Amino acid sequence: MVKLRTALALAVSLLFAAAALADPSDSNPRVTPVVKAARLAAPAVVNITSARIAERGLDSFDLFLGDSGYFSQPGGRERGREESLGSGVIIDGRGGLVLTNAHVISGATEITVRLQDGREFKAGLAASDPDFDLAVLRLAKASGLPEIRMGDSSDLMIGETVIAIGNPYGYSHTLTTGVVSALGRSIRTQDGAFTDLIQTDAAINPGNSGGPLLNINGELIGINTAIHAGAEGIGFAIPVAKAKRVVAELESAGHVRAAWLGLSGQSLDARTARHLGLDKPRGMVITEIYEGQSAAKAGLMPGDVIVSVDSVAIEDREHFVDLLRNSTVGETVKLGIWRGGARTAVSLETAEFTLDAARAVVLERWGMELSIERGAVKIVTLRPGSAAQKVGLAPGDRLIQIGGARLREPSDFVQGVLRYRMHNTVILMIERAGRQYYAKFSV
Repeated sequence: MVKLRTALALAVSLLFAAAALADPSDSNPRVTPVVKAARLAAPAVVNITSARIAERGLDSFDLFLGDSGYFSQPGGRERGREESLGSGVIIDGRGGLVLTNAHVISGATEITVRLQDGREFKAGLAASDPDFDLAVLRLAKASGLPEIRMGDSSDLMIGETVIAIGNPYGYSHTLTTGVVSALGRSIRTQDGAFTDLIQTDAAINPGNSGGPLLNINGELIGINTAIHAGAEGIGFAIPVAKAKRVVAELESAGHVRAAWLGLSGQSLDARTARHLGLDKPRGMVITEIYEGQSAAKAGLMPGDVIVSVDSVAIEDREHFVDLLRNSTVGETVKLGIWRGGARTAVSLETAEFTLDAARAVVLERWGMELSIERGAVKIVTLRPGSAAQKVGLAPGDRLIQIGGARLREPSDFVQGVLRYRMHNTVILMIERAGRQYYAKFSV
């Protein structure tokens, strides 16, 4: 009996000792995997306040405090400080690097970053690429900061739990949960096309932009970037695999190098498709091959139809451009080609779309010779049948802007072609006979 009591006492004491050593959260049903993930990741999530000086027109009814909190005078124009809110995530705690969306800090004259623990830092723009809507900030006098754990976006599963943390409407470190609704989504906005996105039903609101999308382990799998206007439960995030690639290029080159195959093309219409022996008008027909580039070396010719990229069927030219955006310079891509009623495959290595390549596009595809006249860029000659002529341009037209950027000399136009190469279309402002017009066409 004494031995039994001793054994029981020893067992009880060991039980209490084990309980004392155990993590209380392991036995607390309230501490769910979501709670654990939030505790792990939240210290590396930051709120971003971007300030800019904006000028806006006023009318006689604009008499009170506007959105920016500045008193407005009737009539005229007002210059005032405007602030926008966004989110970000620390990807390098030692170097003080923060990853966010490019649109969060676009045009900012002052950027302030606030951590969960209340610390604030002034930030400078280290690098940005609006085409991918990603930017890297460097915090001033910051080191030893918490940083996010990187996850893997290549093996995501439809239906798995995801967590969004951000700064919606200024409510710091707001957490919402949902699931992966779909993968590989493409969306089009006024700023361009975005492909290969993660779709989620986790609530994402204004101010969440640039914040992390996490898996159940608290690891970064995406950067929240967009919502579907007018619809609840439809949000989109840039996969972390793409974000890491873009960040690596931004850090090494200061920009993301656009991949190029040395060809131009246009979408197929039904009539052309039938003429080429295709059942449906899907794909992109090659219109120009540039000498010395990958397409020429591979033996591609005008009239060939690109029907797939790396086994992904091509819908049209825009789809082709979207897919090529996901390629890196020096990567090999496999094109499915329709030629002479038969299908074949060709492998090409992508090259960088350089300034020289942009000049070749202006000369070959656009068929324009440009000069300067009274401080404006003027079309001197135009090749018959060129892309420029097809959209209505003519010799004597003055080119004022490309994509909103003012043109002062021919090289500005070439730079614009380089800048907007990965956009499906670009807006060109033209002046003819003293009147200004807009034309939209593919670069």
